[in-house]
Amino acid sequence: MTHGTTTLTTAYKVTGMTCGHCEGAVTEELSALDGVASVTAEAATGLVTVVSAGPLDDEAVRAAVDEAGYELVGRA
Repeated sequence: MTHGTTTLTTAYKVTGMTCGHCEGAVTEELSALDGVASVTAEAATGLVTVVSAGPLDDEAVRAAVDEAGYELVGRA
């Protein structure tokens, strides 16, 4: 990791994910957001962990989750 580079990890609660396909859909949409380095979605818990270069706009995250067909409850 480069010195001076900070990443932010944010967990979100998402409803409606039931399988690996759901995880993939949410991961794909969130990965497309600017600054997102990685996304880990867990259908079993409804938790989506996003590692980004800086704070993400909650509305952009909500829109991406909505685009995938699920509902963002909020930050976990």
